[in-house]
Amino acid sequence: MKKKQELCLLPVLVVACLVSIMGGSPLPSPILIGPEKAYLNSKVVFQCRSPGSPPPNTYELLKDGNHLVATSNDLQDDQSATFFLKISVTSEGSYHCRVTAGGNMGLSGTVRLQVVIPVSGTMVTSDPDPPILYEGLRLTLTCDVTKGSHLSYTWFYNRQEVTSSPTSPLTPLLLWPVGNTLVVERVTTKHAGNYSCIAGTRMQTNSRFSSSREITVRVKAYLSVPQISFTISKEGSSYRGNVTCRSSRGTPPVTFYLFLDDKEVGSDVATESLVAWFPVAMVPGRDMGAVRCTVESDAQRLTSRPLTLVVVPVGGSPKVDVEYLYRVDSKMVAARLQCLLSLGTFPFFSWSLNGFPLLHPSEGDSSHPSHALADGGRTLFLTEITLEDSGYYRCRARDSYDVTSAWVESQPVLVRVTEVATTTIEVMAIVFCCFLMLTLAGGVACVMRMLNRQRGVCVFRIWSLFLNVSLSVFRSLSLSLPPPLSQTLLQAASRERERQMKDDSANISASFQIHFLCLTSLPGQGSSKWTLPVLTVMLRIRPLRSQYNRRDEIKPNFRPTGSSQNNPSM
Repeated sequence: MKKKQELCLLPVLVVACLVSIMGGSPLPSPILIGPEKAYLNSKVVFQCRSPGSPPPNTYELLKDGNHLVATSNDLQDDQSATFFLKISVTSEGSYHCRVTAGGNMGLSGTVRLQVVIPVSGTMVTSDPDPPILYEGLRLTLTCDVTKGSHLSYTWFYNRQEVTSSPTSPLTPLLLWPVGNTLVVERVTTKHAGNYSCIAGTRMQTNSRFSSSREITVRVKAYLSVPQISFTISKEGSSYRGNVTCRSSRGTPPVTFYLFLDDKEVGSDVATESLVAWFPVAMVPGRDMGAVRCTVESDAQRLTSRPLTLVVVPVGGSPKVDVEYLYRVDSKMVAARLQCLLSLGTFPFFSWSLNGFPLLHPSEGDSSHPSHALADGGRTLFLTEITLEDSGYYRCRARDSYDVTSAWVESQPVLVRVTEVATTTIEVMAIVFCCFLMLTLAGGVACVMRMLNRQRGVCVFRIWSLFLNVSLSVFRSLSLSLPPPLSQTLLQAASRERERQMKDDSANISASFQIHFLCLTSLPGQGSSKWTLPVLTVMLRIRPLRSQYNRRDEIKPNFRPTGSSQNNPSM
């Protein structure tokens, strides 16, 4: 019986021994401290701590599971261990610490270590290479390094950092860096400049960077169609022409060719500009042929329109055309004088006032600050209208390329500047309304006289009186208008009055036209344009002949002839 009890206690003793061998309860989890990144060939430190574990302790640094890297024993009550490692290419991985104390074991968390290769040899490469391209094409820039890992990139354009911020001054250029590339889908001339990049590794301590050299991007503009012109000069007794070929847009270098009657007569390579000059023989008054110029680049070839080389000497009789410029309130503010010349390819103009010459800008400052020349001296502006500017103006012209050529001179033209008080549109409207009422009153009086069977002579006298009053009103109204328009109005009224006075008093046909002029200066025009709405009030009075004083004396079979066939009308 006793032997059976001993056999029953045997499993209990085995379990107790196993518990004693396993070390009882597990240790608290230790703490592993170490770097997340480290440069190649550098030295790093891992520290493993196990607070609360009694000595002696055994510390083990493991990599990627159970690969033992280093071991340390803590015989005192320090409760920590330090491991020194030199980083190699194979050092990258996951590290953890295992602590064994009194038969108990504990495992720490994992620390991921990345091996960083220092950056060096940074450079910018381009596609296309070399970075010379025409506008509208695609440009790709790449920031390459000889070696390095875990890199970040920063781009610079003309030494300004390229960012994706909407407030960046480079945002309109649409420069969006992606990784180590900078792509411009459609380049323009604004994208030309110097580009560079910086590649580096950002770490908590000891960050390293490498910058590239600047690369210059050239963006070529497409050429415009060349324009052709020519000038002439006198050298001794002979003449020499100079043909100019010019493109307003493009990127040099380009080559210009000159063709005379479809035959090449010259070429020139423009390396810094888009213009070329070619000398040609010239004789005034003779057709020297048709010239064209062609401009050529590595991508284009364009030809200008043909130009005939003909120089017409100055001749004919110049004429001065005067135009007055008014404000909206009908006040004269300026005058423009143009010298109209019928013959002359290269004229030189000169102006005079009352026989005294007005200096040309090429001859010095003008003595009249209110005078301004334009269109090569062809146009003279009186910018400040004063009474001193009134007088006789005359223009003359000669060949600009020959100082010994004869002058042709225009007839003097009177430019009269009057300072009169202007009348507003409201005042003019009131005057016109009064005149209209007077017209209606005169018409009613004449009709009443006709109905009372008065003689036509009486009607004629009334109408003559009314006509004189109307002419006086028109004279008063015309004083508020500009001089050219007032003269036109008075002349028209006087001619109408003389015509009416000559009519037969026995067969009165009175009519009078009233022209009411609303003067409006159109804004935004080179010269004032006058709008002249015409309002006509016509009064016709046709009384019977004087020999028929009573209606009952008219014979029934009477047939009027000539102008009396019409019925009296208003």
